Amino acid sequence: MFDNMYKDKKVIITGDTGFKGSWLAIWLLNLGANVVGISMPPQTPRDSYVVCGLSEKITHIDQDIRDYDALRKIFGEYRPKIVFHLAAQAIVLGGYQDPLKTYSTNFMGTVNVLEAIRHTESVKAGVIITTDKCYGNREWVYGYRETDRLGGNDPYSASKAACEMAIASYSQSFFNDDNSANIASVRAGNIIGGGDWAENRIVPDCVRALEKNGPIILRNPNAVRPWQHVLEPLSGYIKLGSLLYTDAKEFTGPWNFGPSSNNMVTVKELAEKVIENWGHGEILCQSENNKFSEANLLHLDISKAVNKLGWQPKLDFADTVSYTIDEYKVDGMKEEEIYRQRIEHIQDYMVK
Repeated sequence: MFDNMYKDKKVIITGDTGFKGSWLAIWLLNLGANVVGISMPPQTPRDSYVVCGLSEKITHIDQDIRDYDALRKIFGEYRPKIVFHLAAQAIVLGGYQDPLKTYSTNFMGTVNVLEAIRHTESVKAGVIITTDKCYGNREWVYGYRETDRLGGNDPYSASKAACEMAIASYSQSFFNDDNSANIASVRAGNIIGGGDWAENRIVPDCVRALEKNGPIILRNPNAVRPWQHVLEPLSGYIKLGSLLYTDAKEFTGPWNFGPSSNNMVTVKELAEKVIENWGHGEILCQSENNKFSEANLLHLDISKAVNKLGWQPKLDFADTVSYTIDEYKVDGMKEEEIYRQRIEHIQDYMVK
């Protein structure tokens, strides 16, 4: 699928202890990459990074990306060929609770990574992960294209829109000649999969409720989301990284990686499918007088990735939830068993 592009190559992942970062590390290890992770420690003992024993499989450095001098030193020491930047404050509600941390981590952290790439001659490709929420959401019924207006009413979304502006600026100012690294930003959202235990995310909240034999409480059951399993956008990130590495400037710029339109379902429909795969459970819908705004509809137009990268989503909604719940049912399994399960899902996905 990736033509041995990553075999024996030094790859830095910022945010390797996080949900998507740990899955990316597992996939790149399976492709033969030499992975170096930069991140704060994992947040829970149930995170994929922990339960898959990744600390024994990759080189990891505990480091806040807001410290540019430390980041630059790590890049200089390990001299990566490819960089995936995922480290972030990734929760919308977290942006309301601590906007200063959200802006400093997401925006200045991204600028620090771009600067580290700029000053590290070994780097040939950089994939900078933002979010679908970087768009100025008008809740229209068609998907947002890469050329649509950026924006964000809440601090998290606005911080990611600011990241996109910084990435575009760096691309034009510093990464615009044949001798510079090739840089791209990638946008995806509503990603689900095993090992995500963040607060205020629908699937982790569902699983926590089901484990306690309590009801799944939904505050916005009719909101429509484009649900996708974590392997879907990661396959796009990895493919894009390989193309950027071949000095192909045509692949720089922003890219959307979203699910098919069939995966656009309501929060309630997702919870019902989770219960179906779990085997039992009930739903309780509660209206909240929530002072924090939540979008009811946002999805991406993926035509650019489909037509120019030859990438497309593979999993329908049923498979998306089936993979996910299977990955949460790992209590009693050993680290290597959980790691093998993740690899089996990756391999199964690759041949679909």
